[in-house]
Amino acid sequence: QVQLVESGGDLVQPGGSLRLSCAASGSVSSINAMGWYRQAPGKQREFVANIAKDGSTNYAESLKGRFTISRETAKNTVYLQMNSLKPEDTGVYYCHTWGRLGSWGQGTQVTVSS
Repeated sequence: QVQLVESGGDLVQPGGSLRLSCAASGSVSSINAMGWYRQAPGKQREFVANIAKDGSTNYAESLKGRFTISRETAKNTVYLQMNSLKPEDTGVYYCHTWGRLGSWGQGTQVTVSS
């Protein structure tokens, strides 16, 4: 089993920035990639970004240039730096792992509002 703990969600004004963190524990050797999904109110969960073991990254096309995913391998932690935030970025952000044991975090709320 892989356990994920997210943090960093907050209320931020449009144009602001946030950094989300996701720390993995447990069977971390089974993880091939870590990343993020998000779910806005009344909408389906959507892919945001991920980073693979080899460091390669993938982003939702619409978020390229504003969001950056990175990792700290020694801490089994990934980060999502979100800049120039818009009200439509509001939602619950979920950490996810790809691999033999796919896992989800509990989610962290991001609210972009003035």
